[in-house]
Amino acid sequence: MTGLLNCSRLARSLVLATMVMAGQAHALAPEHETRRLMLATEEAVSSEKWNEAAEYLNRLQVLEGEKPAEYFYYRGRVMFQAGHLNEAQSAFEHYVGQTGAEGSHYQESLKLITEIEKTRKANASAAQPGTGKGGRVAVIEPAGQQSLESLRKLYLANSDLEALTLHLNSLLGVAGWRQDQGVVQLDRPADIGYQVNVSGSTINVQETRRDTSGVVRKTQPLSVYGVNPQVEWSCEPAAGACWVYDPRDGSRLLQLALGRDQAREIAHTLGRVIKQLQTASGS
Repeated sequence: MTGLLNCSRLARSLVLATMVMAGQAHALAPEHETRRLMLATEEAVSSEKWNEAAEYLNRLQVLEGEKPAEYFYYRGRVMFQAGHLNEAQSAFEHYVGQTGAEGSHYQESLKLITEIEKTRKANASAAQPGTGKGGRVAVIEPAGQQSLESLRKLYLANSDLEALTLHLNSLLGVAGWRQDQGVVQLDRPADIGYQVNVSGSTINVQETRRDTSGVVRKTQPLSVYGVNPQVEWSCEPAAGACWVYDPRDGSRLLQLALGRDQAREIAHTLGRVIKQLQTASGS
């Protein structure tokens, strides 16, 4: 009887030990889990199993710890395959910035960035307003935006266009991109900032860049003739930035601090300015 009892206890102990070991097998330390998922991603991309690769990348994204540079290369591959051109370019640029010419995928990343530019230009030429082509990630939505009347009262403006322009500059004033995102001091200007003014049917976008060597300002004119007023935007947490895209060709127009709500509102307001100018000029 005692022997049977001891055997029963031993069996239970073995079962418990097996359960513990099984649980540990599915709870790898983050660095080992990262490596495992990276290997799985590499294999999925090599086999062109894009859905599997996307799943592994999503799981990698939420893991603690710094991601290896190759993560951004494979993210770029998957995003490009899915038609998300803006995210793909951002990922490839991040990879190149981390590895430089020493990266094993350096040349391939540069080629793919060029291919993205070609694809974007082709899409911009072929797409009609509202078709949804061109790798769009997010488009403006009118819901929840301030009315033109309330904006005129808020800024004491004489016209809708003046109110929208003032509102856009107000939004841009607090959305500047900063290299050091740890502590934002509002009394210190951002590293990259923007201001717009309107002349005729053209929006002039002034970019100001500040670094240790000084301040550089340049102005880019944006003619609203034939432009889709639905302005695209996206945010890339890995790059610590949001972008508003040029409605003429889908290239990056504004580099902003990371913040989806403010990027969305800036894109929407820019679109409203474009529409106001188009209405005034009859284009």
